[in-house]
Amino acid sequence: MRVLLTGGTGQLGRALLTTVPEAWEVIAPGRGELDLGRVGSLDQQLGMIRPDVVVNAAAYTQVDRAEQERDAAFAVNAAGAGRLAHAAAAVSARFIQLSTDFVFDGSQATPYSPDAPTNPLGVYGLSKRDGEAAVLDATHGAAVVLRTAWVYDAVSRNFVTTMLRLMEERSAVRVVADQVGTPTASTSLAATVWAIIGRPELRGVHHWTDGGVASWYDFAVAIERLGRSMGYLSRPASVTPIRAVDFPALARRPAYSVLDKTATSGALGLEPRHWEACLADVLGARRK
Repeated sequence: MRVLLTGGTGQLGRALLTTVPEAWEVIAPGRGELDLGRVGSLDQQLGMIRPDVVVNAAAYTQVDRAEQERDAAFAVNAAGAGRLAHAAAAVSARFIQLSTDFVFDGSQATPYSPDAPTNPLGVYGLSKRDGEAAVLDATHGAAVVLRTAWVYDAVSRNFVTTMLRLMEERSAVRVVADQVGTPTASTSLAATVWAIIGRPELRGVHHWTDGGVASWYDFAVAIERLGRSMGYLSRPASVTPIRAVDFPALARRPAYSVLDKTATSGALGLEPRHWEACLADVLGARRK
């Protein structure tokens, strides 16, 4: 099995590259080698590589900056994803597109199913939603669109590493408590992607995160507790809940973006582990 992976230097990309199943080959060209903005280049390179599967984990993910850089966000997340999917279809490669909970507006009070109506609040979510549509159109619905949320690892610039840094620098942090979702370890997401690749009959939109529900405040409290117990923090740090309106940001974010994983879990035979257990594993592995 030959897999072409874009976004190999990102959180999911690194997790995928460190968990490649035996006898599978993964090719992960850098951005300079595979340009999603060049149509002819994509067709030519996929024609040479001849992958069995393409996993598009490349994305413009700067949520706030996207409000000011709309063209850049759409070039990668929408047009670029569509071009890559078209090139993949031309060589009969299966296509897996990573997407986001930000395609929803957060007005719902129960977990969002894969077929729930989308209504993004900002440019990032809009560009990812348009990317989903472009990918499904280019592959005549045969692609897998995998939505996820709140992805983190132990080394990238993300909520977990930022909180650990701030908690070591300060005695107190203020964290939004009225935005609810589910933290997802990059390793959990990578395992799900490999499982999807192993099920060639799967197609359409799917959801996956770790288990459970949390606010950013809940997430921060767990990070502080585990950070102290594992020796990342030299002293306690208090975590104060605040409202989203008290935390200035250019982009609006969904207040509730829990994803319903029931169908995906059943199709793959996987049961999501609770996000706190996954967080403990990620931070534990960071010490090794």
